[in-house]
Amino acid sequence: MQALYNPTWDLDAIFSGGSDSEEFRTYVENIKKEMATLSAMVEEFDRDSESMFIEILKQLESTMKKLQEASAFVSCLSAQNVKDEKADLLVGERNALSAEMNGIQTNFEQKMVSIEDAKWQELLKRPEVQDVSFILNESREAAKELLSGEQEVLINDLKVDGYHAWNQMYGTIVGKMSVDIEENGEINSYSVGQAANKLSHPDRKVRKHVFNQMEKAWKSEADLFGQTLNHLAGFRLQTYKHRKWENILKEPLQINRMKQETLDAMWTAITNSKKHFVAYLQKKADLLGLDKLSIYDIGAPLTNEVKTSSYTEGADFIVDQFRAFSPKMADFARMAFDKRWIEAEDRADKRPGGFCTSFPDSEQTRIFMTYSGTSSNISTLAHELGHAYHQHVMNDVNGFNQGYAMNVAETASTFAEMIVADATVKHAKNKEEKMALLEDKLQRSIAFFMNIHARFLFENRFYEERKKGIVSVNRLNELMVEAQREAYCNSLEQYEPNFWSSKLHFHITGVPFYNFPYTFGYLFSLGIYAYAKEKAGSFEEDYIALLRDTGRMNVEDLAMKHLNVDLTKPDFWENAISLCVADVEEFLSL
Repeated sequence: MQALYNPTWDLDAIFSGGSDSEEFRTYVENIKKEMATLSAMVEEFDRDSESMFIEILKQLESTMKKLQEASAFVSCLSAQNVKDEKADLLVGERNALSAEMNGIQTNFEQKMVSIEDAKWQELLKRPEVQDVSFILNESREAAKELLSGEQEVLINDLKVDGYHAWNQMYGTIVGKMSVDIEENGEINSYSVGQAANKLSHPDRKVRKHVFNQMEKAWKSEADLFGQTLNHLAGFRLQTYKHRKWENILKEPLQINRMKQETLDAMWTAITNSKKHFVAYLQKKADLLGLDKLSIYDIGAPLTNEVKTSSYTEGADFIVDQFRAFSPKMADFARMAFDKRWIEAEDRADKRPGGFCTSFPDSEQTRIFMTYSGTSSNISTLAHELGHAYHQHVMNDVNGFNQGYAMNVAETASTFAEMIVADATVKHAKNKEEKMALLEDKLQRSIAFFMNIHARFLFENRFYEERKKGIVSVNRLNELMVEAQREAYCNSLEQYEPNFWSSKLHFHITGVPFYNFPYTFGYLFSLGIYAYAKEKAGSFEEDYIALLRDTGRMNVEDLAMKHLNVDLTKPDFWENAISLCVADVEEFLSL
């Protein structure tokens, strides 16, 4: 009999002692010493000294890995217990160190700009430099569009207690929030993450009650969250103005290494196909005996019998399905469960949501989520394991080339999720179960094509209005509902006006426009999935090669090299969407 997996993670294998860890404190002090050494090296750097340039690269790679290691540990501590005050202090220290590191890198990038073009091209041909030439070129070109080194360092320093502090305050407020839900005549208090899991309850009255209570909770803090969102956007817009950047999408597109034409082609293909997904939403409303769905009905099960699986059962199912596509990915997932790299326990005081974070110095990863046994939870777990596997195959890649963007990061995760979602449909015991599982799969298409589209539309319009001044909470609610109406093609009866306050992604400072990369990753992974089924046995090594290139190419070049497709044209996106349309058609036929 299979031993039961422990759903709590092991952080002591990285640094023992939690937020009181002396081992971690020593590690951070060593990072500070390395950063001081690196800073001095950059200051002394003579643009004609090739040997010193190479030494700086080596030191920079080493220090970056260690800082990411420390940062990941702090993220895990603050997520596992939002009431851990010592972890909150470490978050502040982490942010200050990151700002200092950004300053050193900015200074180095400015030094790279000062190197003459001919000399630069010679430098890139050096064997020690050639492997990271894409990253160095990218950094050098980006630096040309920034302010002076001194000004950029000042911006980074001011971010700690300004820009990033707003993000941290949002997390603090959410961590202290609770949602009161009436159950069996009693009022029970839940964290927002626990309450969100109840939105998939089979009883509509329960879903509506939970939704209303969650809206009430978010509304009670809306004034504070309105401040957070306005000041985050204000900081970005002021920075863009001084850099003379007019397009608010310039930075997110640059970060994701993709062209505006690619983004436009993707959203156009999605918009043109939405009628199929509206038909699915209407059919679901019919099956639930409703004229129209409300936003809290989208995740509703179609049967009162909600199948749940224990954590161990879910883990075994994921590993088995991975093995059909990639034995190496299956072996990795098994190791992650065995070594307790996953925090999945359903308990209070955890941060809502899920994530995967990398520890590049120790070559480990950790996954965070709340598992309550639903098929959706299994999909989330598979999704995060996809992220972890992506990092795993890049462990021996140069640290500079491990910085893959969010859009391609979401590719590996969504691919893993898709393997499991397809398998659940195929393993259905009867028509009803097959329909329910297929419907769960379709909910992901709705999320990527409609929910995330609404987020994208909202942020675009919010930023345009924010240029003229502070946007009120009432107006934020209006913009949110307008975006949802458009993205869902007016197919819902009730929308979620406070979604802008409840979604962490709008308040994240690490990545602006934390939305469209998800949809890109979903559709890009569909293309890879179709390719995998076609290639059968020879797929695994091709997939690993693609993942290992994700940190050193633009997405258009990556797709052309590994899939032979042009992402700026609608064909690829239409073909990928057609796989989702086929799911709709099968669902309607059932």
